Amino acid sequence: MVRPLIMSQPVSATATLLIHCPDRAGLVHDVTGFILSHHGNIIDLQQHIDPAEDAFFMRLEWDLSGFNLEQEEIEDRLRPMARRHQMQWQLHFSTQRPRVALFVTKENHCLYDLLARHEAGELPADIPLIISNHEILRPVAERFGLAFHHFPMRADNKAQVEEAQLELLRAERIDTLVLARYMQIISPRLIAAFPHQILNIHHSFLPAFVGAKPYHQAYERGVKLIGATSHYVTEDLDEGPIIHQDVTRVSHADNVSDLVRLGRDLEKTVLAKALRWHLGHRVLVYRNKTVVFG
Repeated sequence: MVRPLIMSQPVSATATLLIHCPDRAGLVHDVTGFILSHHGNIIDLQQHIDPAEDAFFMRLEWDLSGFNLEQEEIEDRLRPMARRHQMQWQLHFSTQRPRVALFVTKENHCLYDLLARHEAGELPADIPLIISNHEILRPVAERFGLAFHHFPMRADNKAQVEEAQLELLRAERIDTLVLARYMQIISPRLIAAFPHQILNIHHSFLPAFVGAKPYHQAYERGVKLIGATSHYVTEDLDEGPIIHQDVTRVSHADNVSDLVRLGRDLEKTVLAKALRWHLGHRVLVYRNKTVVFG
């Protein structure tokens, strides 16, 4: 496997706490007070309040080098405060690198982009394997020294294929799936195994330009903007919580090939940003929406 090239200086291990709960006085004081009481140094703190929902959201990251609790102790010590404030919370450690599986079909632009970024050290994760329902992208995996698993899929074998995929993902301890232009509908069983851990990318013409050849439809309508959307996969097709979106302007001078090229460029950057935020534990899902701490 090709290892990412890490160019930055070594940094101390950190912990990241993601919280959402009913908004009330004293939340920030209690959370930061907990970190201070154990000699932690806060290096990033962001918060958001949704007045319509009376909801509080926070991302807090602290340096563990002087912290006087062991990693395995922190959750137990946090629980009394979490119960008191009715918190839903996640705790992550920088020493525990996520393991990502890339799902692809035939298009290679998102796959190449993610692998290049990973090799350059931009994505803080391990990518041990690529899964595909076609053989066409096997040479890309071989070029980057990654395992490539081909699962031919038909209407009559989809359940068996996804069971085999699940067994492989469990064996490889995968925690995040990226559909890098994977042209298959994910079943509820696979979604349930990775809740809010499956990222997808698609053009932003949905639902106005559904079906085949969206860029051709957009060209025929004379659109002036095209876009891309990355979201978490849910059982509602293409309606999961949105992580990131972007657009670019086009004009009457652009033909269908131009729209396809510009759209693919957007898909690459939007998916890469969404994945980087996800891996950095900067995304909180709440009622089919997201709070993204930049």
